[in-house]
Amino acid sequence: MATRNQVGRAVDTQLANAAAAGRARRRRGELATAVTYEPGRRRLRVELKSGVAVIIPVDRIQGLGNVPASAIRSVRIEGNGYGLHWPKLDLDVSVPDLVAGCFGTREWMSTLARLGGKTTSEAKRTAARENGRKGGRPRKSTTRKPSKSVRDRLLPAA
Repeated sequence: MATRNQVGRAVDTQLANAAAAGRARRRRGELATAVTYEPGRRRLRVELKSGVAVIIPVDRIQGLGNVPASAIRSVRIEGNGYGLHWPKLDLDVSVPDLVAGCFGTREWMSTLARLGGKTTSEAKRTAARENGRKGGRPRKSTTRKPSKSVRDRLLPAA
């Protein structure tokens, strides 16, 4: 069991790391200064301290997909620009995560990727036909090569 001093040192280290990360985000300008909702295009425009504006379709943000414009319009900046909050929805989104391209949990992003994979286009059809002419998608190998032990990989054969 950790002593009180060990716990105190661990907490102090974590706080120092979090404060340093926050200072770095402020320097990079990843924090919001303004946010507006464009209902005609169902997009959220977030202006950052760096002067950059990020425009995101609200359907790509977890929790906003089927929400009416009146609720989305109620968005507020909170935490000195670190977060966006929708009081009517009790929803919070991290601005640095939006900037990084993470619009939700891993499961949500996986769902979006699956939807993107179902998209059809003339280019995709053409590529599929060409691949079919070559014999189709290569089959996965069902046999596994025996792995070498660490000793066999590090020591040359005698």
